[in-house]
Amino acid sequence: MSNTPKSLELKQDSQITRFLKRFVRSRNVMVGSIVLSVIVVMVLLAPVIAPYEPTEQFRRDRLLPPNEQYILGTDNLGRDIFTRILYGGQVSLQVGIFSVAIGATLGVLLGLASGYFGGWVDTVIMRLIDMMLAFPGILLALVIIAVLGRELQNVMIAVGVSSIPVYTRVVRGSTLSIKQFDYIVATQALGASSWRTMTLHILPNVLAPIIVVTTNGVAGAIIAGAALSFLGLGQQPPNPEWGLMLNEGREFIRVASWVTTYPGLAIMITVLAINLLGDGLRDILDPRLKL
Repeated sequence: MSNTPKSLELKQDSQITRFLKRFVRSRNVMVGSIVLSVIVVMVLLAPVIAPYEPTEQFRRDRLLPPNEQYILGTDNLGRDIFTRILYGGQVSLQVGIFSVAIGATLGVLLGLASGYFGGWVDTVIMRLIDMMLAFPGILLALVIIAVLGRELQNVMIAVGVSSIPVYTRVVRGSTLSIKQFDYIVATQALGASSWRTMTLHILPNVLAPIIVVTTNGVAGAIIAGAALSFLGLGQQPPNPEWGLMLNEGREFIRVASWVTTYPGLAIMITVLAINLLGDGLRDILDPRLKL
């Protein structure tokens, strides 16, 4: 009776309901979700919300403090900081999302293969991961950009590749544990292919840690992308990006602190919201914790 499709459907519904209840009851998740949603909506609606064009210059209004006309002030070229933060957020979020997509996709595939096949496959993959871990993530990204060039898409590739070891190690550890379960052994005994076993039976059971790592990875990718732009290796002027705005305003920090303060706050609030969401999801998806 417990194995009928109807009972399985009811079980899935109860799991979804339980997840939603824990989601709503988690303060970290709710705060992080609300703040992040506001940021994403404002960034996506930048063409509607922003009062000016991101590269539009008002030479007579250079380095003006926040006022009625420019709510966050202007920079050294007379550009509206509020407008540039909104448009710069599009770039920063894009770097965060696409970088994580690259790192998570490759890392999950490598982790599944390493943990499932073991033997020489595991040895080769893990030695490659050890080599990548020998370099700090930002240094590895710098090397990749030096080879590929300073275009924005290369920044996404560099940040994504530098994050591969994190996903590989997490997925490998979970796969090593799950492949010992009886239902996996039974699936193999019935002649299921390795690809089918990994994607249909192992991958769904490692999604929880992947979701948590991916969420926190977006925050790390935003910081890494901003750092590379700050160094002049990411988004190029005159187009806005939060890290680039920090770099452009550092020379005027003593006379016009708002030029760097507000882009810095944008990075801090966005990363904090993502981290709150990631920590909350970790607590929700951890079966050992009850909210």
